[in-house]
Amino acid sequence: YKRQVSTQSTWESIQTAKMPPKKAAPVKKETAKKAVPKKAAKTIQIKQRKIRTSVQFHRPHTFRPKKAPKYAAKGLNKMNKMDQHRILKFPLTTESAMKKIEDNNTLVFIVDIQANKHQIREAVHKMYDIKVAKVNTLIRPDGKKKAYVKLQAECDALDIANKIGIL
Repeated sequence: YKRQVSTQSTWESIQTAKMPPKKAAPVKKETAKKAVPKKAAKTIQIKQRKIRTSVQFHRPHTFRPKKAPKYAAKGLNKMNKMDQHRILKFPLTTESAMKKIEDNNTLVFIVDIQANKHQIREAVHKMYDIKVAKVNTLIRPDGKKKAYVKLQAECDALDIANKIGIL
């Protein structure tokens, strides 16, 4: 047994040795008679690139599911810390405040620095059950807020000052 040496690589020679010879496909008689043209070659669709109109890249909007918490974020609802007792600290009893009570039907209070006019009006109404016409506020140089509470004509500031204990 002699070994054949050829220009082909040994792998190619092994492959060709194992492969059986190709047979010609049998031609059907019907196709030969009709000579139907074959389908046109498949058209390859080339994906068009999107024309960029801006140099910045903006991340596309993605799906964001609704929150479904397993437990409440807060244990209890927040309590309102600004109640009428915190808003109205004390009434003023200075001479000018007494003059306002007698002449202008106005009570003068030192109030919480964070309280606004609506809260002051509600606090006076809840504490003393009186109707308020107008509220003026100012912040004193010592940092406290002063509120002038003008009462409606039907309420008398002197009576309420006596009820509070100012006079």
